Amino acid sequence: AIMILGAFGFMLGAGGSAEVGRALGEGKPELAKRYFTTLILTIITIGTVLCALVFVFIEPLSRLLGATDLLIDDCIVYGRILAAGNVFFMLQSAFQTFFVLAEKPKLGLLFTLSSGFTNIIFDFVFVYLLEMGVAGAAIATVMGYAVGGVIPLFYFARKNSSLLHFTKTEVYPRMLLASAANGSSEMVSNISSSVVTMLYNWQMLRLLGEGGVASITVIMYINFIFVAVNIGFAIGAAPIVSYHYGAQNKDELRSIFRKSLTVIGVVSLAMFVLAEGLSSVLISLFLSSDPEFAAISLHGLRIASVSFLLAGVNIYASSFFTALCNGKVSAIISFLRALVFPVAALLTLPYLLDVEGVWLSLVISEALAFAVSVFFLIFKRKKYGYA
Repeated sequence: AIMILGAFGFMLGAGGSAEVGRALGEGKPELAKRYFTTLILTIITIGTVLCALVFVFIEPLSRLLGATDLLIDDCIVYGRILAAGNVFFMLQSAFQTFFVLAEKPKLGLLFTLSSGFTNIIFDFVFVYLLEMGVAGAAIATVMGYAVGGVIPLFYFARKNSSLLHFTKTEVYPRMLLASAANGSSEMVSNISSSVVTMLYNWQMLRLLGEGGVASITVIMYINFIFVAVNIGFAIGAAPIVSYHYGAQNKDELRSIFRKSLTVIGVVSLAMFVLAEGLSSVLISLFLSSDPEFAAISLHGLRIASVSFLLAGVNIYASSFFTALCNGKVSAIISFLRALVFPVAALLTLPYLLDVEGVWLSLVISEALAFAVSVFFLIFKRKKYGYA
């Protein structure tokens, strides 16, 4: 439930930045500022209501998601603290794209890093030094969210050297609906990851027991770290695409598209080579005490790393169409990649190929999504003029 709340902020941030970027590109800076202000106020207002509901109903939600009597008290404490501060996380998710759009990417990176360091430092203080347990961990997390979500409010509340700041505004229903629809693919990706992770854990528990769950957890964690490079690039490039799309700078749009695919290709190949070359080292960092499951995980990583060659294009394609204000295509790519293909693969391949089917699910689902992404990139190229 907490992750879904955060995904709401990312949805309006990613979808809304496309609308704001298009307004800037069309030479309407004041409208862009009003859009920006409306989006942030909407996140705060709706986010507060959603967080309040989660705060009140955290116990039944926890039990619905599988919390036992042994864990329920900790779940309630941890969940209520996170719910109380989750609006900060929504804002942080939204500001990630707006800092790039405001031509302040370095400042955005500073806030992101500061948020992470704040979380780490206070985790140590509250959990290790003060022995506050899950409550301490939750408070540290919220403090990290506050750095990334609250401090930027003060920056944008005054006129600054960026392209954006808060101003008097009004409600723009069409823009908000377009932003929600346009950013729905990003929300789907965030929510779907929880469902898919649960399926991976269930299949590995069925096939190999608890050690299998540890193996797939390690693989998924490594996968996230490697793919995060492409996610970061896609998020950073999207506002630039929106701006030039709004300005109808088709030559610049073509240049950005070609350069982006080149970067994605080089990075994807590098991630694949690193994962293959350092697979033993990476696995030993997590499973050195269990040789049997370390060997299983090593074999799995060498298969799963093939997906790194394909994931970059899929991630970029979804983000690219979001930036072009085509939420429908973006959502199709994201929904198929993040949910439909992985679920279909996980419900069939492990029954045909046992554990090998679990590892291949990562590759097959990315390959199918790659085909869909390439199809739309080719099919829509003349409409938008990027190729």
